[in-house]
This record gives sequence, structure tokens and C-alpha cells, in this order.
Amino acid sequence: MRVWIDSLTPKQGLFFAPVHDLLRDQGHSVLVTTRTYRESEQTLHRLRVPYRVVGKHGGGTPIGKLLASGERIVSLARVIDKWKPDVAASFSSVEASRVAFGLGIPHVASNDSPHSWMVARLTIPISAYVCSPWIFKKKTWSELGAPRERIVTYRALDPAAWLKRHKSDPRILNKLGLDPEQPVVVLRTEEAFASYLMGRSSDSRPVVGPVIANLLRKDKELQILVSTRYGQQAPVLRRRFGTKIIVLDQIIDAASLLSSTDVFVGSGGTMTVEAALLGVSAISCFPGPKPLYIRYLERKRLVKTIKSPIKITKEVLEILRNDKRREDQRRRGKKLLAWMEDPTEKLLDTLKRAQGKWELN
Repeated sequence: MRVWIDSLTPKQGLFFAPVHDLLRDQGHSVLVTTRTYRESEQTLHRLRVPYRVVGKHGGGTPIGKLLASGERIVSLARVIDKWKPDVAASFSSVEASRVAFGLGIPHVASNDSPHSWMVARLTIPISAYVCSPWIFKKKTWSELGAPRERIVTYRALDPAAWLKRHKSDPRILNKLGLDPEQPVVVLRTEEAFASYLMGRSSDSRPVVGPVIANLLRKDKELQILVSTRYGQQAPVLRRRFGTKIIVLDQIIDAASLLSSTDVFVGSGGTMTVEAALLGVSAISCFPGPKPLYIRYLERKRLVKTIKSPIKITKEVLEILRNDKRREDQRRRGKKLLAWMEDPTEKLLDTLKRAQGKWELN
């Protein structure tokens, strides 16, 4: 079997890496493509997944996204027509789904983000199968164009695919210049260029900026690390806070970092879910509509959504003062992760079922 995987973000790299490895171990041929995007390329490189760069990210404007997507479709079509895969997989990549559909290749779309409805509407109707966490009702995907019999669910949130395989690096804090004996707070900036956040965020004004300022006002000795994405986020934070915080603009082993963290504050999605499943006290300040997986983790008392920087600071300091609360959180988060199944197995089975030519019903 020849499998083409289009991986566009760090989360997708983490999600598809075990799929790639298992397929290769079983003797299948795998082609992984990505686009020019620092975090995606670094993630695949760190995971030792060979990849080919085709196209680029379109930035934060509608016209930029449209032009970059159109150009990437043309480039991918030429590559894929020559490689001739039996089946394609992506995390609802607009370009991968369109190229696969045009060339008669069944496309398996993984998706846990129906809130990114523009992407979903472009990809779900032309995909052979949709794979998603069980917390999404089949009606969610059928309303976006997926036949109910082609919707595959797994009893897990997506990060379970790599967290179940992860071996934590106990030296991670030392490598980053942090004292393991002192409290550590990690923050993650938002995905400012995402279509579902257009008009809600700016890469030059990260949502976590005011939170960091408030934390430093309350405790100047607090160890704060910020994981940034792209654009101006890292330079802006460095100019504002200097050496008072550590600003990461390179991909590292985030799961190991979170395992050694006392509190996590996230304005994105993936690291917030990772933190919760690793049992780390997690606060979400996501600037867009609340995703279903965050609402699910709130019901499990593993994530709190707080938008006010002052209230976030108060919550962080309360958590740091309460060892029993943090220990209880660790226990409950890890218990939930152990209960979840491995999404990789479901995805592999679906790829094998989907391979070959197909037609829309």
C-alpha cells in the first residue's frame, strides 16, 4: 500500500508520526508532505519523519490564504500524480483533500475542529472517511457533508495518539535553564493566523502578554516559559519582558516540558489538551469560540476557561500554593489518558479499508 500523508502543523506531525512509523514497519510506502512553516518542519525533523515541503502558509489574510492554497494545490497535484498513492490522509488539509479527490484517490480526513467550519466545509464532503474523537456526534460531520456510514470515531482525544507512546525526559527543565526545584508556569500563544481566529487575535499582540505582566507583578521570581508560534509573537514578548521570562521559538519535546510543569495557561488547543491528559493544572484563555474538547475537559474538571488576565493570575497563584490540588489533578488526568484508546489503530484500519479507487455516493 502506498500512503500519502499531508501534515501541516506541529499537532498533525505528532498525530501522524506513529501512523507513519507503523505503516513503514508493516512494509508500506509512505510519502509525507508539509508546507513551509517553521514549527511543522521542526516537528517532523525532531520525530525523524522524512518529509517533502510543497507550498507555503498563506498568512493571516483571506487573499493570502486563497492564493497560497491555490498554488499549493497545483504543486501537490504534480507531485502526487507522479507518486500515485493508494490512499491519502490529512487533518482536513484543503489542498490534500482537493488533490486526492481530483486524482481519484480516497482521502481519510482526521478532524477534531468543526469550529474551523470553513476548512471543514471544503474538505469533509470530498473525503472518503472522517475520523474524529467520540465526543463529536455523527450529526456534526453529516451536516458538514460526511455520509454517516463513513464516519469513524475513537474513544480518545487526539493527543492520546502520541502521549500513550511518550517517554518523558526528566532533564528537560535543566536543558531550558530552569530550576526543577522551583515552580514553573508554561504559557502557549494562540494560532493567530488560523481562519477561525481572524479578527479575534493578532500575532503582534499575543493574548498571553497581559497574563505574563500580571504574573510578574505578583511574583518577580516566578519561572515563566512561553511557547510561541510564528510571526511577531516571540520578538514582541522578548522586547516587552526581556530576560524576565524564557521565550521559546523552536520546537522542543512539549510533552516532557508539560510533565515537569506546575501550571499551564494556553490560548490554543493542543497543548491545553496535552497538559490536561498529563495531569497538569490547565487554564484555557482561547480567544475564539470554545472547542468541544475544551468543554469536555472542563466537565472532567481538568481545564478551567478564564479570559481575564487578573483572574488567571489569581488562579495560577492559588494552584501553586495548593500541593494537594496539583497531586489530585495529576492522578485524574493520567487516569483519563489511560482510559482512552489509541487513535492510531483506528486510523490505520480506516486507511486500509479506504485504499483504492472510490466514488462519492
